[in-house]
Amino acid sequence: MVLEYQVAPAASSYKATFKVGHGCSGSPTREVSVDIPAGMRGARPMPKPGWTLRIDRAPLAQPYTSHGREVREDVVRVTWTARTPEDMLAHAHYDEFVLVATTPAQPGMLYWPVRQVCESGRHDWTEVPRAGQKLHDLKSPAAALEVMPAGAAGGHAH
Repeated sequence: MVLEYQVAPAASSYKATFKVGHGCSGSPTREVSVDIPAGMRGARPMPKPGWTLRIDRAPLAQPYTSHGREVREDVVRVTWTARTPEDMLAHAHYDEFVLVATTPAQPGMLYWPVRQVCESGRHDWTEVPRAGQKLHDLKSPAAALEVMPAGAAGGHAH
């Protein structure tokens, strides 16, 4: 599970596109759940035909102001669930699950744990590298986003 664009400027709107390239050992994907990293603000998912959306919110430790109003809770998880077996993402097919949010003001690495539930089985893309470890060393890495200082991220990383 990877993000289409893995670099974004700080304090800016970011379109997180999660690429799902396969199911679970041949079984179709019936649910994709994305945990929103701390610091990302105002996540809004893109609906998918044939899939229901669930948006989980939680109180913030540090409220913030957005468009002149105080925000005391924010989105912490977005889940897309196929409505019927026919709507599931077949193992042999590819699809994308998209949301937009505002990146934190501080640069750094953000990890997006993603849980992929299939008709039979599941794959949790939740591993975060420890000090000295690289993302590609992990078996099931969380999707990674590098937040660059504002104005420093010149273009998209592919």
